[in-house]
Amino acid sequence: MQRTPHHRSGSPRSRRATAAALVAGTMAASLLGGTAATADPYRNAASTTLSIASPPGGENVKVLVFHASATEESPVVDAGIEAIESIGLTGPLAGRFTTEATANGAVFTNATKLSGYNAIVFLTGGGDVLDPAQEAGLESYVKAGGGFLGIHEAARTEPYSDWFTGLIGARPTGAPSTVQRATVEVGDRVHPATKSLPQEWKRPDKWFNWASNPTGSVHTVARVRETTYKPGTGANGVDHPVSWCRDYDGGRSFYTAMGGTADAYAETDFRAHLRGALQWTTRVSAADCKATINSNYKAERVTQPNQPGQQDQIGEPHGLVTAPDGRVLYIGRGGGDNSAPVITDWNDPDVGKGLGQIHVYDPKTRAVTLAGSLTVFGNKGGGDELVKVEEGLLGIELDPAFASNGWVYLHYTPHTGLDRDKRIAERRVSRFTLNRTTNRLDLTSEKVLLKWPVQVHSCCHSGGGMAFDSKGNLYIATGDNNSSQFSDGYSGNNPVPAYKGVSFADARRTSGNTNNLNGKILRIHPEQDGTATLPEGNLFTGKEQAEGGGKTRGEIYVMGVRNPSRISIDKQTDTLYAGWVGPDAGAPSTTWGPAKYESFAVITKPGNFGWPFCMGNNQPYRDRNLPDPTKPLGWYNCAAPKNESPNNNGLVNLPPVTPTNIWYSPQGGGPDFPRDANGVPSYQAGQGTFLLPWLKGGGQAAMDGPLYRYDPNSNSADKWPEYWDGKWFIGDFYDADNPRHAVLMDPKNMEKGGLPTSADSLKKIIPVGQGGIRNLMDWKFAPDGSLYVLDYGRGFFTSDSQSALWRVTYKGGAPTPAAKDLVRKAAQ
Repeated sequence: MQRTPHHRSGSPRSRRATAAALVAGTMAASLLGGTAATADPYRNAASTTLSIASPPGGENVKVLVFHASATEESPVVDAGIEAIESIGLTGPLAGRFTTEATANGAVFTNATKLSGYNAIVFLTGGGDVLDPAQEAGLESYVKAGGGFLGIHEAARTEPYSDWFTGLIGARPTGAPSTVQRATVEVGDRVHPATKSLPQEWKRPDKWFNWASNPTGSVHTVARVRETTYKPGTGANGVDHPVSWCRDYDGGRSFYTAMGGTADAYAETDFRAHLRGALQWTTRVSAADCKATINSNYKAERVTQPNQPGQQDQIGEPHGLVTAPDGRVLYIGRGGGDNSAPVITDWNDPDVGKGLGQIHVYDPKTRAVTLAGSLTVFGNKGGGDELVKVEEGLLGIELDPAFASNGWVYLHYTPHTGLDRDKRIAERRVSRFTLNRTTNRLDLTSEKVLLKWPVQVHSCCHSGGGMAFDSKGNLYIATGDNNSSQFSDGYSGNNPVPAYKGVSFADARRTSGNTNNLNGKILRIHPEQDGTATLPEGNLFTGKEQAEGGGKTRGEIYVMGVRNPSRISIDKQTDTLYAGWVGPDAGAPSTTWGPAKYESFAVITKPGNFGWPFCMGNNQPYRDRNLPDPTKPLGWYNCAAPKNESPNNNGLVNLPPVTPTNIWYSPQGGGPDFPRDANGVPSYQAGQGTFLLPWLKGGGQAAMDGPLYRYDPNSNSADKWPEYWDGKWFIGDFYDADNPRHAVLMDPKNMEKGGLPTSADSLKKIIPVGQGGIRNLMDWKFAPDGSLYVLDYGRGFFTSDSQSALWRVTYKGGAPTPAAKDLVRKAAQ
């Protein structure tokens, strides 16, 4: 039934009059020989030690708003109290509460009073507003399981108390900014304080800068984007928390730096924010305020270093997949251990011969089994791009019915069939059968689903990733395997370099060619008999009659990608996520175009993603062609690109370019430039802006990760929390300033190149640096919700002592409060 509110009495004027009367009463009591304690309704005779009922409050939910100030009362107090009262009186009955307000700190020395409040709101001004006994009372209240909500200036309250600093979570560097409109990135889509808010929340307020960033020690639910206002001195940069929470010292603490203006409390969304915070702090509902606290995660290396001269634990790491029963299958590309011979002489029949290994890790026994090895072309060591190669065993995926049929799909370059004269190899995708009892791969069971030629005169960028969608379609990522050093690291469009008639520096022959399977993401449907058919809805049918016909391949789902080493699919939506490596130019060129961009894209339908014509948010390169490819021609038209390369045997008129969602260069994330009347960027470094300032590159190699899906029915103690549900994990091979983040996309614009709305750094959860995971090669979530990560190691084209499989688990426990401590349990 509806509860009658018991709130502060009267208007702000009558409230002040009441406070004045209390002061007068205290003075009168003193004059009459009484004591302040006998005149003060809040004070206990013994105030130094309080015994608070645990947990404080009951089903008749009550909230205390404390609004004392060391100086003149803040002008937001009246608006704040009115808002909190209104929140308590409205909404679902199960969430309603009554409100009391006071500026009298003596309330914190009255155990009976404190035990009756489900949560305390600090709507205080700055300064020291509690004496030692009162502060001790507040501490006793929180230790007993009480809830605390601090708003804006509360962060400047009790400035000399370390305990209160911990309760708040951070201290500002000074006064807040003037009122400025800014964008708040609302990254937590689960917590009741934020789940109903816009992902990008534009609002005016006064914004604090923090002396020490609390992210990682608290659970940040929202950040303010500094590029949308002027943060002034002491700005916090790309991670600027504005609202956060955590379980603290026995109780629950939520703080928001918003609410610095009286107008804020009239906002519907801000009231929703406060309502959700109060639901958690009052124990009306549980919430997870531990999901992004770094110490709640454990990263453990699960494979041992190889035995000397062997690769018994791990090959040259190149990909992993998790089985329904929790086993992890991971592959070695083909490089041997440091002592293994490397043959680079093309006259030798064994040139580049290596072993692509498949290992199986069983988490139940913690044992590793070498399931099998394929003889591959791909072991030529390092060196120049005309020496080394990146072919070999490139990708692995399991059949959707793997639990019953044991089928494993491998994407690799066999050594057999290598044409040493023309330096052409065969790439193939084959199905093998794994004995699920012995963890041994039956190499005689191979069924070749698809094969195609690749030039292997030059290196690099072979792709390799594979993934199934919910309809049983297999996506295959293929690299363009062309060198960009003959175009100074810009668009790989130099038509001249060739080996025995095959171009190796013109990606228009591969990625930009509608009649070539390299530099693509292919989509096929494996059949029971080991063959493959073409599903409807690819970019081409292979039967197009345009420009004379015979110029398309029906396997192509995505074209215009350079080296999509990793792809992933969200089985709930069948959305494809991909990342690919860019060229080598270290800076933009006003002559040739953008610098090297690593790229990530959300792909909901077939398309052309631009390489080698356009990159990023449709930033074009300059064309070059015969007779003199050193001289620039016109800029490519991203809306209607033409492939006029002499090495192109596909369509000239290509599909329009779809922009990527994430791109970054050594200069920063999301580089953009002013554009002229034709839409061509200036490419002048001094004019560049960075749309994604939370990431940058240097040495860089994009590694797409999974999109996490939380399983509420799983009883795994290791699964990552629901906070991460729907977040896309993106990373880089390198761990310096490069990305290792979980990003949130907006479904309304993500298929059109929309940028992430927020990003969480994972660098302290998936640890970087010495002793951590420095060279991230692949990462996948297991059915139990834990994350497996492959660390490539510290060398190249080999395995070493740091090549390893890791597992990252969550140890923070369930949301709080526990079910037994929720109020109004019958109403939940």
